[in-house]
Amino acid sequence: MRKRDHNVLTNAASLLVCGLLAGVVVAAAAFPAVAMSGLAAKAGAETFGALPTELTVARAPQISYLLASDGKTPLATMYDENRRDVKLPDISVPMQKAIIAAEDHDFYKHNGVDINGVARAFVNNQAEGSGRQGASTLTMQYVRLAIAYSATHPADVVAATEDTSARKLREMRLALQVDKEFSKDDILTRYLNLASFGNGAYGIYAASQVYFGKPPSKLKIEEAALLAGMVKAPTTNDPTTEAGYPLALDRRNYVIQNMVDTKAITQQEADAAKATKLVVKDKRTPNGCVAANVNEWGFFCDYFYRWWMDQETFGSTTYDRERRLKSGGYTVVTSIDVQAQRGADKAVRKAKSVNSKEAAMVAVVEPGTGRVRALAVNRQFKLDDPKNPKNKISSDPAKSKKKIRGNYPATVNPLLTGGNGITGYQAGSTFKIFSIVAALEKGIPLGYSMNAPQQFKSEYIIDSSSPAACKGTHFYCPTNSGLKAGGVQNMWSAFSASINTYFVPLQQQVGAENVVDAARRAGIQFRASKDAEFAATKEAAHQWGAFTLGVSSTTPLDLANAYATLAADGKYCEPIPVQEIRDPEGNKLDIANPRCEKRFSTEVARAAVDAARCPVGDNSDTTKCGGSRTAGVVKSIVDAPVAGKSGTTDSEKTAALVAMTKQYSVAGIMADPDWPQTNVKMKHAQKDGINPPVYETLRDAMKGKPRIQFEEPGQKISEGDQRSIPDVKCVSVDQAKSRLKGAGFEPVVSSAKVPSSCKAGDAAGTSPDGRTIKNGVVTIQVSSGGGTPGNTGGSPGGQPGNQPGRPGNGRPNG
Repeated sequence: MRKRDHNVLTNAASLLVCGLLAGVVVAAAAFPAVAMSGLAAKAGAETFGALPTELTVARAPQISYLLASDGKTPLATMYDENRRDVKLPDISVPMQKAIIAAEDHDFYKHNGVDINGVARAFVNNQAEGSGRQGASTLTMQYVRLAIAYSATHPADVVAATEDTSARKLREMRLALQVDKEFSKDDILTRYLNLASFGNGAYGIYAASQVYFGKPPSKLKIEEAALLAGMVKAPTTNDPTTEAGYPLALDRRNYVIQNMVDTKAITQQEADAAKATKLVVKDKRTPNGCVAANVNEWGFFCDYFYRWWMDQETFGSTTYDRERRLKSGGYTVVTSIDVQAQRGADKAVRKAKSVNSKEAAMVAVVEPGTGRVRALAVNRQFKLDDPKNPKNKISSDPAKSKKKIRGNYPATVNPLLTGGNGITGYQAGSTFKIFSIVAALEKGIPLGYSMNAPQQFKSEYIIDSSSPAACKGTHFYCPTNSGLKAGGVQNMWSAFSASINTYFVPLQQQVGAENVVDAARRAGIQFRASKDAEFAATKEAAHQWGAFTLGVSSTTPLDLANAYATLAADGKYCEPIPVQEIRDPEGNKLDIANPRCEKRFSTEVARAAVDAARCPVGDNSDTTKCGGSRTAGVVKSIVDAPVAGKSGTTDSEKTAALVAMTKQYSVAGIMADPDWPQTNVKMKHAQKDGINPPVYETLRDAMKGKPRIQFEEPGQKISEGDQRSIPDVKCVSVDQAKSRLKGAGFEPVVSSAKVPSSCKAGDAAGTSPDGRTIKNGVVTIQVSSGGGTPGNTGGSPGGQPGNQPGRPGNGRPNG
């Protein structure tokens, strides 16, 4: 702040007189009989000169604003004190004039202390029966407020406001110094930004919003006079109360008339202002996530709050971080995409009502930045009132017996993001993508074919009493939906049809620990204690046979971000709820920048996405998806290049779907957060299943957005080392097997026979024929004889696969 020029003689005279008057004040309080003696005055002047002249001014608490990604749609406000500093040009002239008329007529004339006012107050206060009269100038009042807000101990706050001569002396001394250091306009601005106006409004910006719903630059004479009249006694003169309204009106009119006395307005203007009916809005500024601009957005707001509380940038302790948020005056442009969020809110409530025990949860993440664009669940974001509870009795039988209420329709638990005891939900076959990634990193291409039997006997050891164990053994033996054989499959077709008996042997081949590691690098966190134990070491993870089928708990946010990592060509980005944070001075903080790193090669990521196009009805020119797609309608509904995967768990206790474009990754999970072992079957494709909320959210998010094609993977990672398949037509099955083995293939004899000109029982041909991957599976087709040769060739994946949404034998599928 610039210093203001003063006349040296005037300053000296003011200081001398103030010192003498200070002596009088002190002496009058202690020794009334000698109050006017020269000795008392001399002693007072010496004491006054020894008082501190430096005023420490800490920034008063400022409200923080949370906005949507468009930088204008309000999300929430957070504060300890509802205050927002403004500059003088942003305060209407009537407001500036009104506060001077109410508190300090000679503000622009004196040097911080009104000498005449001090004398008048002293004489008045010595007279018996007269009311107490103050002499505090606006500058002295500012000093008092500044001391209180800079105090670090409660006792200092009391000392700054107690009615004592010592306090007044200190204010005078500091006011003189402040008047030298700052311009009158600076002092006026600082005072208006500090003063309390009642109803949780601190400073003129908050007061203008709370009482009139407008910025202070728009305040009219009558409005400004009302606010100016409140600073003396904001509780007594509260116009929002029945008792305070007439007092506030009288005080307003008093200030208006004072504005005439100070020549701020004319009598005609004053009369018009007094005749204006006093109308106030009494609209307290919402505070916190439970008072978010849109209730459904409270879940996103809460995610932001938890994120902020984890950032050491904002303080070494959670207490410090919360204080920074609620008093730092930040403007936070969050990552919430209004279009995507509204689409998600509508979709989850369309599928399930807020009173449903099933939670339809959807998270949206932007690939390449990690910015969380939407979080939606069919719940109200609020605390259930314990005195008048509205929540339903918990669906958990154990809690239900005790009449414990559940978390629906209202909750503030982080259902979508995890934490506070929420560890997540099983996402089923969506986890098969991590086996694909691990296999590709081991050099196994998408075209790698295997014969997927009805049941696969693995090398994983489990409890022999488990229904997932092979009968009479302790080996994990997963099956396919409907107990059907999958047939010869490659990664495209097996992922498209969700073939369990393809992915468990694939995981076994590449090592379950490598699949777990791929999931971790993609962004899956292992919050559940049992999952964390399995994932803790390579040795433990090596025996996690069912991991590829999605038995680990995850959240919609983690799942969306994991797939987003692949859509971003293998670049992992930490999920982040912000895109810009500015401090009160407008400085941008780096902490809002994306935090990304390359975790998978571009080729591996593109190949994995190429396989993920199959389940949702899309494919590139190179894909070989086969005939079965578990969520094939997604492509036509979103009307854009898409990739993703559906998933369900044993007995359909959860249902999941991921669908993504290059711009958005959307993951949805339907589960019962109150009782994971629910007896309700979660649905997929039905209108009250999880699929519609996911693809409708993606469809709405993509409105008006460009359609960007996924990049196709290279031939080597797609097809691998291709070899010619030898001709085995019309030779014996044993000869055919020998030829195929010699050529580097794994022969499998088909149980079904086909019409052929070859002798019955001989080989009629192979599937596939022509060329296939080295070490790949080649099916020998057996002739039934006596007919015209049929189609003895073909591509993998022609056998019936799983049906969407059906569980396997005791383990996830779908």
